[in-house]
Amino acid sequence: MPCWRGRQSGRRNCCEKHLPYHLAMKAIVLRRTGRPNVLKPTDVPEPRPGTGEVRVQLHYSGVNYAEILSRKGLYAWAPERPYVLGMEGSGVIDSVGAGVDRSRVGQEVMVGTQSGCYAEKVVIPEERAIPAVPSFAMEENAAFPVNYMTAWVALVELARLQEGERVLITAAAGGVGTAAVQLAAKLGCEVYGLAGSDEKLALVRSLGSRDALNYRASDCFARLSSSAGGFDVVLETVGGRVYREATKLLNPFGRLVVAGFAGLDLKKWNPLSWWWTWRDMPRAKLLEMAESSTGVMATHLGYLLDDPARLRAVFERLRAFVTEQGVRPVIGRVYDFERAGEAHAYVESRRSVGKVLLRH
Repeated sequence: MPCWRGRQSGRRNCCEKHLPYHLAMKAIVLRRTGRPNVLKPTDVPEPRPGTGEVRVQLHYSGVNYAEILSRKGLYAWAPERPYVLGMEGSGVIDSVGAGVDRSRVGQEVMVGTQSGCYAEKVVIPEERAIPAVPSFAMEENAAFPVNYMTAWVALVELARLQEGERVLITAAAGGVGTAAVQLAAKLGCEVYGLAGSDEKLALVRSLGSRDALNYRASDCFARLSSSAGGFDVVLETVGGRVYREATKLLNPFGRLVVAGFAGLDLKKWNPLSWWWTWRDMPRAKLLEMAESSTGVMATHLGYLLDDPARLRAVFERLRAFVTEQGVRPVIGRVYDFERAGEAHAYVESRRSVGKVLLRH
């Protein structure tokens, strides 16, 4: 069977039986879809960096909702199975391939990639090993790449958020949501947040939101409209009713950016769930947008990995901003690596706040 290392890099010339057992490491290889209990650490060969690549000894890995969808077989951007889950993490470069400056060995970095971070070590192209933010702990560096880049790209690069604008963040207590509330508040905006439970609202307010409401309440959007009026920018990551109601709250020239679909509840074995998913999928209606002079956009960071120069430039702007403004990631829970299934179940339960991490 082709090994996970070959599938991740696009090369298929290595195989588990070619490496001696003492070079094995622990990783969570997704061989089949299923419930969280399919996530079991197993021995796989240590990956070796090739030309232009580095190997990172990971200390922490981030848990993202996209990885939950991948585990279920519902994520279009996932590699072909079997592969190692995990899009981000933090650690130390312990080996480099040809063409990489050897002075990078020992450097603390954060990692952003398509897969491979649910493992003790990961090999990635050199440009995806980003120097760690010195003022962050290693946990915070692991919590940074996906959530903060998603929030920054949505709010700043796409929506062109301006100081003084009124902003609505849905799922504001989650990883992307907490990042977005912090960034928008530090940009000088009037921020409102929505969350799926009353317990999360205090956290959202503490991060800089002027107010926070439970979007599951029947009168949520009526209260929001009464207290805040319209919004210049909306960052939407829920879908369904939340998306539909949020589009009605846009001011003229307002911009809504879709960066996720947390309300997705598609079950392959339940045909009705396919209908519910189709019904609740965010859609842009051009005629309504023209009548109100509003815009709907969407972002997915993964597809920017093929443009490393652009991605690095955006990241440097984000890094400079959070450093200057003293923004720090919100860490919700940290699970030992062997408990990845529990971490998935917790995030999937919609009870999680901030970033959930795996500790290696």
